[in-house]
Amino acid sequence: MKFQDIELKHFFDLSHEEKLMILDWRNDINVRKWMYSSEIVLEKNHLNFIESLKKNDAKQYFSVFKDGKIIGVVYFTKINKEKNKCEFGLYANPFLKTVGTGSLLMETGVRYAYDFLKMTKLKLEVFEENLRAQSLYKKYGFKEMAEKYVNERKVICMELVKDVVK
Repeated sequence: MKFQDIELKHFFDLSHEEKLMILDWRNDINVRKWMYSSEIVLEKNHLNFIESLKKNDAKQYFSVFKDGKIIGVVYFTKINKEKNKCEFGLYANPFLKTVGTGSLLMETGVRYAYDFLKMTKLKLEVFEENLRAQSLYKKYGFKEMAEKYVNERKVICMELVKDVVK
């Protein structure tokens, strides 16, 4: 799937080397610390997870390519086509220090959710101390809706309704 100079590639369509690259990112402390499960993911479990995506219509995980390089990941879970809503997440390549990567991932993810998945509501959750991510989400119109605790850490629940997007 292509948007101008951006390409989305399903995790299960990645080469073995690309799958391992994504695993390295996921296991990097700068990504892991913002995940609900901050444990190191084993290669076998990672590859099994990717394989399971082929049979799960409620989840879609993509690597985002720009100029032939993977810059990050966008993913959609709890996809509900009847209610036109899903949960959304993203993370950038932790080894790429390019300004604007988060915004590019956000724009790509929102556009894919609205234009291809036909979602009208996106939900996401972010740890309270992840101020950088919260700022990005608010910049794109996500609103705080609730709070909860996961692993004794406060989580902000946010959502974006399609009518809000400018």
